[in-house]
Amino acid sequence: MKKLIIPFVISIIGGVIALFIHNLNYDHNIVQDKLDSENRMVNISYDPSPTINSNSNIDFTIAAEKTINSVVHVKNTSISSGSSSVWDYFNNSRSNRTRIGMGSGVIISKDGYIITNNHVIENATTIEVTTNNNKTYQAELIGKDELSDIAVLKIDSNKTFPYIRFADSDQTKIGEWVLAVGNPYNLTSTVTAGIISAKSRDLNDYDSKNQSFIQTDAAVNSGNSGGALVNTNGDLIGINTAITSGTGGFVGYSFAVPSNVARKIFEDIIEFGNVQKGLLGVTGFGLNSRNADELSISLTEGFYVNDVEPAMGAAIAGIKKGDVILSLDGLKIAKFSDLSGYLSTKRPGDVVLVGVKRNGNSLKLKVTLEKNETIEFYGMQLKNMSKGELAKLELKNGVKVLNHRNNTLYRMGISPGYVLTEINGEAINNTADISNFINDTKINQITFVSPTGEKERLIFE
Repeated sequence: MKKLIIPFVISIIGGVIALFIHNLNYDHNIVQDKLDSENRMVNISYDPSPTINSNSNIDFTIAAEKTINSVVHVKNTSISSGSSSVWDYFNNSRSNRTRIGMGSGVIISKDGYIITNNHVIENATTIEVTTNNNKTYQAELIGKDELSDIAVLKIDSNKTFPYIRFADSDQTKIGEWVLAVGNPYNLTSTVTAGIISAKSRDLNDYDSKNQSFIQTDAAVNSGNSGGALVNTNGDLIGINTAITSGTGGFVGYSFAVPSNVARKIFEDIIEFGNVQKGLLGVTGFGLNSRNADELSISLTEGFYVNDVEPAMGAAIAGIKKGDVILSLDGLKIAKFSDLSGYLSTKRPGDVVLVGVKRNGNSLKLKVTLEKNETIEFYGMQLKNMSKGELAKLELKNGVKVLNHRNNTLYRMGISPGYVLTEINGEAINNTADISNFINDTKINQITFVSPTGEKERLIFE
């Protein structure tokens, strides 16, 4: 028994001695640091707070209730003449035919002013407006602007109308929730929801119509044209205008004229009877990687000034050819539609602060906008030329092409800077001469002179 006890006691004593020696030589802070480090890592990656759904507070019902009674159905009745049968064709007789178009409109004042699209009421003989409570009114066409596709109507009643307030469309953001309110397929007011997909969208790279649409994925179909695009407060941020579709139905993209543009056009028509357009006095194009490489500049966004009109606001303020416009009144200018869209909200005499990049230097220049004294012909925007401009090209007459929305002319090489000198062999001295040909359907030929002085004649058959 003693033989077993003695080794057991010795082993216990040895274990105690070994543990004592280990404690003297081992740093316990290493273990604590490791535990602290693990705890810190857990605390960084773990958030015990519950996940909040950003959509949970969005309520479309308030905006819908505020707007649905302010969007109306617009019925356009027009009468056209034509041959209705083979017998009429051979006897050269024509009969009147009635055509009916449908669309939407937005009441924007309690006394019955309505904004809609120009194409909704185009060529109308009579215009009929039906409100959401099924009351019908004869509408008066107050004015229109084909360039922006906006028209103003007026209905009268002994009672006030519910109306939608304007919001500042420049303050809208991509990803913001919006509602489209209109009358698709001849239905009464219908509300669809979506987000703003893009801003300052131009649907045609070769179009000079100053397009600068708000793009949204809210469903818009036939009959929605002229209806309201509103934010979640029920305030107007756009007039629904167009869709892009191969089938004629909604495929995920719709476009609206920004409310700032629509409001300015409405105010111009009411105050002046027509649209007052302010010009910077520059021509050029939006930058991208391709043309930036061609110009040997590092910027791929902004508006490149290719030419400056003498004696206009930009030239007086000191803007030069080769400058890149990056902002207007602090608003970023990334492409042509940004610039044209903002200028569409301004009038002659307004002063804008233009942010310019020149040879790597940033400049801020105040430019007074000038009155638009141009004329549109064959999709071209034309202006008078000074004697000095004509002398540089050794010309005696002509009007300058500022830009155009005619794809045929674009493919033929006619671009901004060309000079139109003759129509049907008759000399063109100024824009007044162009007026004589605007309604002429028998244009046989147009003569241009390129910026390099080469004469080019287009013959139409």
